[in-house]
Amino acid sequence: MVSIALGQHVEGGIILAIMGLSVGLGFVNEFRSEQTLVALRERTGRRATVVRDGRSAEVPAADLVPDDLCLLQTGDVVPADLRLVEGHELTIDESALTGEAFPVEKHAEEGAYLGTIVRSGRGTGVVTATGARTRLGAVAGGLTRHQPPTAFQRGLSAFAGLLGRVTAALTVFIFAVNAVLGRPILDALLFSLAIAVGLTPQLLPAIVTVSLSTGARRMARKAVLVKRLVAIEDLGDADLLLTDKTGTLTRGEIVLREAVAPEGVPAPALPRLGLLCSELELEHGGVPLGNALDLAVWRSFEPAVAAAELATGRRICTLPFTFERRRSTVVVEEAGRRRLISKGAAEEVLARCTTESTRGADETLARLLDAGHRMLAVAERQVEAKPSYGEEDERDLTLDGFLVFADPPKEDAAESVARLRRLGIELKVVTGDHERTAAHVCTEVGLPVKGIARGSELEGLDDDALQRLVERTTIFARVDPEQKAALVRAAQRTDADVAFLGDGVNDAVALHAADVGISVESAVDVAKEAADVVLLEKSLRVLADGVVEGRRIFANTMKYVLMGTSSNFGNMFSAAGASLFLSFLPMLPSQILLNNLLYDASELTIPTDDVDEELLARPEHWDIRFIRRFMSFFGPISSLYDFLTFGVMLWVFHAHASLFRSGWFVESLATQALVVFVIRTRRVPFVRSRPSRPLLVTTLLVVAIGMALPFSPLASVLGFRTLPPLFFGILVGMIATYLALAELGKAWFFRRSRPPLGGAHSRTPTLWD
Repeated sequence: MVSIALGQHVEGGIILAIMGLSVGLGFVNEFRSEQTLVALRERTGRRATVVRDGRSAEVPAADLVPDDLCLLQTGDVVPADLRLVEGHELTIDESALTGEAFPVEKHAEEGAYLGTIVRSGRGTGVVTATGARTRLGAVAGGLTRHQPPTAFQRGLSAFAGLLGRVTAALTVFIFAVNAVLGRPILDALLFSLAIAVGLTPQLLPAIVTVSLSTGARRMARKAVLVKRLVAIEDLGDADLLLTDKTGTLTRGEIVLREAVAPEGVPAPALPRLGLLCSELELEHGGVPLGNALDLAVWRSFEPAVAAAELATGRRICTLPFTFERRRSTVVVEEAGRRRLISKGAAEEVLARCTTESTRGADETLARLLDAGHRMLAVAERQVEAKPSYGEEDERDLTLDGFLVFADPPKEDAAESVARLRRLGIELKVVTGDHERTAAHVCTEVGLPVKGIARGSELEGLDDDALQRLVERTTIFARVDPEQKAALVRAAQRTDADVAFLGDGVNDAVALHAADVGISVESAVDVAKEAADVVLLEKSLRVLADGVVEGRRIFANTMKYVLMGTSSNFGNMFSAAGASLFLSFLPMLPSQILLNNLLYDASELTIPTDDVDEELLARPEHWDIRFIRRFMSFFGPISSLYDFLTFGVMLWVFHAHASLFRSGWFVESLATQALVVFVIRTRRVPFVRSRPSRPLLVTTLLVVAIGMALPFSPLASVLGFRTLPPLFFGILVGMIATYLALAELGKAWFFRRSRPPLGGAHSRTPTLWD
């Protein structure tokens, strides 16, 4: 706006165009992601069965109102918060709210909550709350808080502060010097303003946005949907991942893990008894319906084998499972003989078994419980034929063993955990499940557990105590939604860049609070709304791919920051020094802006550049002190060659103002554009690390344009003069020595400074070696 106010309409227009391009690219990409999520929601819109005026009808769940009577059956998603009127063997999966993998048994007068899933039985309930007044809605209310800036945004703000301080100091100094030397005030103001604009990496927003947009498209092809572009870099910078267990480390489904005899040895015949003693119902086509544990036993067989096993025994009588009995019993007849088989909670079945058959069972049971497994005991005895059977027949049973159930790890979970750890990301499990179950899963996937804490232990802790607990703990079990968000904030106070992966209602507030919130396509709507990144496949492998992509983008962004600030700082430092002893401005304001614009244009292809492998090995963050040291070290090297150019122009060519400006313009543009090939890598350029073809072409093209301008028809308009041929011979020598000195300086600098990217211990040969 200052440029436009002072009549620099072209320069001001260019700056505004760059801003508009950056904002426009960001808006288009984020809008596309939001539209994709809207389409997903519309495709999976829920419906409910409701009784109105004595008749049942199916209506959109959004049309429910308090006091509606809803019918629930196996497979339904609970459409609102309900007070149950009746329930017949009703179990509901509340993992979306609590993180608990196993269904919860429900009775009349208990609550059923919006978004949970009916796993077995049927029931009816009266709607007590809808929308924002539901338990899910209460969690979603936490998302109305202002989202705090991410680690990348905080770093970008700190970088802007550094530029602001340096720019202000140089601008005031140059304006004061030119004013004291008696130059026109307006010329001095325009020159100092051009210095300020020249020092600013004008295309940083555009380069960041182009990098993020390109990365977002690549990630979309890898089943990662980016809702907020800046989250890509935060994903790459993440050094701490808080994740749920169910569906991430585990498959998210209950399976029969093993069958063991009372003494703890395998019992291969036991699953057949568990299948016979079930309440499965086969639909048309042989599809079974029943509770989750019975279905897990069914899935342990091939479907045809399971159906055949059920058909081998004629079922005479069934004593069904109830929540009071906590067991089910069947009497089956095979080859003219009848036997009673009972299956249920271990303590209920063992209480009805003979002492002889339970020897060794207590030790086996304790071992299985310590491992965090869910189990059912199976027992049987021969019975006489009679018209009916009752609970009095459930006695003197022989214990056959235990059916052990689990939510097993995903096939690629161990490999993915190992990969994330190699990438320098620490994993912590935050779950609503039991701590022993979580610890067992962590052991199976190779995640070391250095500490375990329950949600009850978090209550009453102040910020410092909670921060210390987070640092020494791997598993947080039985935590509620607010505690998850508190853990995220505590981790952020350790200066970690925190990613949170979750898909349930109880994860939404934590997703909102994290530097980068990650959810999945199958998550509840409120979790997807809160997330910055949505995985179309719930897999840590996909997440690791996203992390690498984020680091690649961050690495290329930092290339531009380091090159732009050091080169611009060197040029402006040279301009400030030259203005002290020259009787004319060393470069016109329009020439400074043109120089900066051409240089930035050559850097627009940085997002396409290749990134060395060691730069992807570890998470990195903005380090303002490092940027300042880099700028202060490499800027003067650039200025040294600027002052050599001043000497050549004044003492060799006895240049007047326009010739002097032409020579410095060409040298300045050539050196700061070509040094990109040195600074873009810690390796030996072109030998051990090659730039991308677009970056190579655009850089050489911009240098060629800069050299051609003094000979073009625009030369007089831009204030340039034709340069003598000898100047270009000298220029080639200066460029060669400058790049060699920059390479030597790079090796020396990185030996004594923390590398800006990659692991702190990474070591790659350079020309210095």
